[in-house]
Amino acid sequence: MILDMKVPSPGESITEVEIAQWLVADGDFVEKDQEIAEIDSDKATLALPAEESGIIKLLVEDGTSVAVGQVVCQIDTEGKGEAKASAPKASAAPEPGPAAAAKPASAQAQTSYATGTPSPAAKKLMDEKGVSLSSGTGRDGRITKEDVVNATASMGTATGERKSERKKMNMMRRKLAQRLVSVKNETAMLTTFNEVDMQPIFDLRKKYQDRFVKKHGFKLGFMSFFTLASVRALQQFPQVNAMIDGDEMVTHDFQDISIAVSGPRGLMVPVVRSAENLSFAGVEAEIARLAGKVRDGSISVDEMTGGTFTITNGGVFGSMLSTPIINPPQSAILGMHNIVERPVAIDGKVEIRPIMYLALSYDHRIIDGRESVGSLVAIKEALENPIELLMGGDVEKALEI
Repeated sequence: MILDMKVPSPGESITEVEIAQWLVADGDFVEKDQEIAEIDSDKATLALPAEESGIIKLLVEDGTSVAVGQVVCQIDTEGKGEAKASAPKASAAPEPGPAAAAKPASAQAQTSYATGTPSPAAKKLMDEKGVSLSSGTGRDGRITKEDVVNATASMGTATGERKSERKKMNMMRRKLAQRLVSVKNETAMLTTFNEVDMQPIFDLRKKYQDRFVKKHGFKLGFMSFFTLASVRALQQFPQVNAMIDGDEMVTHDFQDISIAVSGPRGLMVPVVRSAENLSFAGVEAEIARLAGKVRDGSISVDEMTGGTFTITNGGVFGSMLSTPIINPPQSAILGMHNIVERPVAIDGKVEIRPIMYLALSYDHRIIDGRESVGSLVAIKEALENPIELLMGGDVEKALEI
């Protein structure tokens, strides 16, 4: 019996997807529920499992855009054989162990995730010299500074290596590009800035971290403070939590906070639902759960839609200051940045404090200066006085320890 396998619907309103990668080869024997392909929609990457066991026939190639419901492969359920393991995802590639280290460099270069990745020093030199290398002599094919120096010395000769590669962007990246351009063209986006003294949060985490970890099994991070501070600000300034739909402004009596998470396939924004009802531990647990699903590729479309406000943390990459771009159809986004010890005036004296710059980008069509500046000031106030404004004066009760 020949079974036609059709592309399932990844979510409401999605009519087209892309076969990002077949995990099996044409003619392979596959087991029922074995992952046979990765499918890109404009919002997430999903796995396609085999519906039955048998010999598979692939009908479309990698990178092909297909309609939801289209037949992309067939399974001969009467075929016999032994299933091969699906090709591992790049994000799940293990660190090379002793056996891998014993292989010749040429063999490693073909399979290692590190192949063609420059060291920080090599990357800097490559940018300065305009050198492009596809592989290097470092461990697992990594590009070293010496590789760049050698390539620079040989530029203009037959041994110089100058290559360019053209690669089609996946559907998610193409859709993201379209959305970002539309945000710039269709919204009146402005950004307001402020700074926050992180010392009170540093002190709280230092004092209560061990008890928090012992009770809950995970650390008390910064994101719970920023999420709950944002919830408080959005309740005070509901227009910052609103969105435009045609000629109407839609307001919400809940705060669904989107948290930007960097994953193997780029930046994704899962949603912490009804954050106003969560405790510090609840926020930390939910963010950890969603971030884990982003990184292992199991996040669903539903888990990334419906947010009312976004928080993004460029500080994890070393950003001092930026103007984050709005996540449509939302109307505002909070940008966090790195924490740097800076001299500040405290009660007429200069002290060294851990300072973070904050940025709030907003759609000026429905959010005026009062709401934008006021909400960012409210976030700053809550972060600088968390015991009173976020914990009701009772730290142990708020942290459930």
